[in-house]
Amino acid sequence: LELNEHSLVIETLREVDPTRKCYRMVGGILVERTVKEVLPALENNKEQISKIIETLNQQLQAKGRELNEFREKHNIRLVGEDDPKQPPKEGAEGAGAKGSSAGVLVS
Repeated sequence: LELNEHSLVIETLREVDPTRKCYRMVGGILVERTVKEVLPALENNKEQISKIIETLNQQLQAKGRELNEFREKHNIRLVGEDDPKQPPKEGAEGAGAKGSSAGVLVS
């Protein structure tokens, strides 16, 4: 979200006169600057945010692989997850039970 906001502001400020006043929020305080002072700082912030997002995505992928390896090593299965060793159950009892009682109330 912040990356998109930075991109939008940078695109807008590129079309504006560099000597024009603009305001920037710094630590909760609104500071008056010119466009030519603010634009490089915004571009630098955008690059830093992109690098952080890339690093976090790499860490997320690494943890996902680590989690999958742990699950496989210790044979951990989630509730409702099929066991790969057993074929899925098919037949009349599974389909018939769901179809006949769905949406029926008996008093």
